[in-house]
Amino acid sequence: MKLYDFPLAPNPRKLRVYLAEKGIEIPKVMVNITRGAQHTPGFLAKNPMGGLPVLELDDGSCLRESLAIIEYLEELHPEPPMIGRTPLERARVRALERSADVGLLMGVARVFHATHAVLPGRVPDAALAARFRKDLDKPANYLDGLLADGRPFAAGEHVTIADCTLFAAMEFERTGNLDIAWPAHLARWYECFRTRPSASA
Repeated sequence: MKLYDFPLAPNPRKLRVYLAEKGIEIPKVMVNITRGAQHTPGFLAKNPMGGLPVLELDDGSCLRESLAIIEYLEELHPEPPMIGRTPLERARVRALERSADVGLLMGVARVFHATHAVLPGRVPDAALAARFRKDLDKPANYLDGLLADGRPFAAGEHVTIADCTLFAAMEFERTGNLDIAWPAHLARWYECFRTRPSASA
């Protein structure tokens, strides 16, 4: 297998954190999206949507979408479990991961692209960035409320894929210099998670 990756992008970051937590090593191929490498014919043959990450399997076929790749790898490497052990645990972890992804990660990405416009064809738009910042309040406050009980991880006592996504979102905010003021419990969780070895993946 090989993993098509870009260090600064949040979805590949989510996957790299997951791989580090699981102790899975996969050779990586850099795809520089700031230079448009995701639009080349060679890469589009692997993912017609042009997004990262992409996992190329040994038979040459490819899996796209970070969550689908994570769930595939979780089936191959079930220990330690990062989606839960019971049907209810898995449902709750998946719901949390979706809240972190759709609510926070995608929201931070919108703010970033409206602020910095690093991808080809993008133009900074301060008014749009301000609106996207406001949209972050609801998911951030929801996740902050869950963490108010002092739990070490998003779903409780054990690291899960929800933590991988949440960290990728908040790390993207930090590296993008967006100066978003996170609620206190969410900020506490982030500072703690940043000390884990997987945070440097």
